[in-house]
Amino acid sequence: MKPAPFRYHRARDTEGAVRLLAELGDDAKVIAGGQSLVAMMNFRLARPRHLVDIGGLRALDHLGTDATGALRIGALTTHHTVETAPARTLGPGYEVLRAAMGWIGHLPIRTRGTVGGSIAHADATAEWCLLAVALDAAFHAHGPRGTRRIPAAEFFFGSYTNALDPDELLTEIVFPRPAPHAALTEFAERKGDFAIVSAVVDLDLAGEEVRGGRVALGGVAPTPVRVPDAEQVLAAGGSFADCAEAAAAAADPPDDANGSADFRRHLIGTLVRRACEEARDR
Repeated sequence: MKPAPFRYHRARDTEGAVRLLAELGDDAKVIAGGQSLVAMMNFRLARPRHLVDIGGLRALDHLGTDATGALRIGALTTHHTVETAPARTLGPGYEVLRAAMGWIGHLPIRTRGTVGGSIAHADATAEWCLLAVALDAAFHAHGPRGTRRIPAAEFFFGSYTNALDPDELLTEIVFPRPAPHAALTEFAERKGDFAIVSAVVDLDLAGEEVRGGRVALGGVAPTPVRVPDAEQVLAAGGSFADCAEAAAAAADPPDDANGSADFRRHLIGTLVRRACEEARDR
């Protein structure tokens, strides 16, 4: 398959990209690594009349912690950059992000694909989207009216839709605090495939005692979701098995060609418990 006809525009800087998006309106799509958009265009699932290429905007390619300990990731930072980042760059307590990169596709995809592109694509099974929701990340979007901060909990609207206005550009992803006892795990039919179900657990530990934590799931709803019922089990001192059982009971997963709802609930139980154990051991 080949994409429908389109016009190509190359942005020279962030302001230029925003001006192009404002001028071209809903008919334009931003392209960076192109690992998701190009495939959708080839199958004609997406038919933008204009492509705005931001791949040359080096100001959006950065990774590091700031004075507050928050991790700041430029939208054009690749998955592979995070995967191979030395500890002094990634900062203490963010190892879960490096470890999670191994679940994303294959090496060529991680080398070309960008963090911002994955988040803007808003796939409910995407690792970055799930991590952002689980760890309270925030996104910076720049448009004609300036820059605004969008919490991850308010960014994802549904299947492949997000809170960005047509004339806004995602510029930075900020993880506000370290998560030294967090883990992501998932299940896919083959290595590199999209996850059928994924889970992130971020434990609050005092020594070896679990005082609480966050539990989030991907692939069970149109957006990544937190699971308050499972989090309450952890806060009450319940076991990892009880937490996993609560997560499975609270979920209302789809029943489709990738698996039945019952199969997904079984996966939720297995993956949440495994993520709890990995987070504790980390």
